[in-house]
Amino acid sequence: MHPIICSRSRRSLLSNLSSGISFFIGRSFSQSTSIPKNLQRVRDHGFDNYMEIQKKIIKVLKFQDLLLSQPNQYIAISRLDTLARRFGFKQYESGSFILKFPHIFQIYEHPVQRILYCRLSPDALRQIADEIAALDAQIPDAITRLRKLLMLSNSGRLRLEHIRVARKNFGLPEDFEYSIVLRNPQFFRLFDADGPARSKYVELVHHDPELAVCSIELLREKEYREKGMDAEDIRFSFIINFPPGFKIGKYYKIAVWKWQRLPYWSPYEDVSNYDLRSLEAKKRMEKRAIAMIHEILSLTVEKKMTLERIAHFRMAMDLPKKLKDFLLQHQGIFYISTRGNHGKLHTVFLREAYRKGELVQPNRLYLARRRLGELIMMSPRKVELDEDLVHFRRTREDEECLQSLRREIVEEDELCGDGEQQVDSVDSELDSGVNSEFSDESSDNEGSDKKGIRLIE
Repeated sequence: MHPIICSRSRRSLLSNLSSGISFFIGRSFSQSTSIPKNLQRVRDHGFDNYMEIQKKIIKVLKFQDLLLSQPNQYIAISRLDTLARRFGFKQYESGSFILKFPHIFQIYEHPVQRILYCRLSPDALRQIADEIAALDAQIPDAITRLRKLLMLSNSGRLRLEHIRVARKNFGLPEDFEYSIVLRNPQFFRLFDADGPARSKYVELVHHDPELAVCSIELLREKEYREKGMDAEDIRFSFIINFPPGFKIGKYYKIAVWKWQRLPYWSPYEDVSNYDLRSLEAKKRMEKRAIAMIHEILSLTVEKKMTLERIAHFRMAMDLPKKLKDFLLQHQGIFYISTRGNHGKLHTVFLREAYRKGELVQPNRLYLARRRLGELIMMSPRKVELDEDLVHFRRTREDEECLQSLRREIVEEDELCGDGEQQVDSVDSELDSGVNSEFSDESSDNEGSDKKGIRLIE
């Protein structure tokens, strides 16, 4: 055989052998022990169904705010369609929407103007009153939550606008700038930052070490005392509950076990003086970011918050840029739901805080808000209509007044004749003029009686 041909065949044999070895090594040892970064989101229908109700609650709250902003807290149906377009309703959609929830909205006819009006039902008004009372009762807890939220930031300060956007999540009242920040100068300080934007900031006056305890640390202590788990395994671990249908492989289990034992710095700890250039430090900072988001959600009233509102605190709390991809690596700790606002918003739930669609440890404010969802889900067939909206109920005084009127008319007509026909005509006029009224106020009832009297005269 020619030597050139022999050398070529030898080189091709060696190349094929090396490629085969590399292919074998890649197929056998490509599984990494680190948590994969590109994980597909697995849906949890329990949280998605929760958000389906939340979508209706958001629309109902818009109508409630619209009615409460009116002077008499009711609005004409003819104006409702025009005003509802401000918050995204199409033409003729508002009327059909309020008819779906008779436990929240009531439609009645004005006794004088003969115009259909819409107002809130007594159940809805009670729910609003309960929520306001619960909000006022938990003001001390809201102050503590705001202090802890400021302690999570690197500089101990946050923009006032970012807090205002997320005020309902943290149980803060509408006027928290005055009722909480300015009324507690021993805890907070409000100031204008230098620069062209002139943004307002809320700053923490002093750092309280007693508040620098994460909720996950309390859960770890509870797990250790109740279940007696190994202290080394539970020292830096999180409670993980994967959604149904989530595929857990062998290498993924190993990666999660190693990640659970990885040490990290507390979200309340100052890391500005640490050297963060090493690979070990970057891994610790990534786990610290998970603990940071975990603590933010733990400070909320309903243990959930939109991803967009969490992103407002990204710069102040050293959170990663791609928050959605970052949280999808830990679907056992968080759940991201895309239901609501046509998929444009992403709601992040703390999985350990929920069980069967409800909070494990509910609070009074959560229960008051949950009552609105219950009114929305109630069947329209079970609504109890107010009898005052259907017909006018005569009192004993009204009956005596009508009887005296009949006697006077009969006595006058006996002198003129045709008494029986006049009495029948009077009775028919009184019944047709009163029973057709749709009134729920004593003043309107009195007005309808006077109107009937004038007709008789």
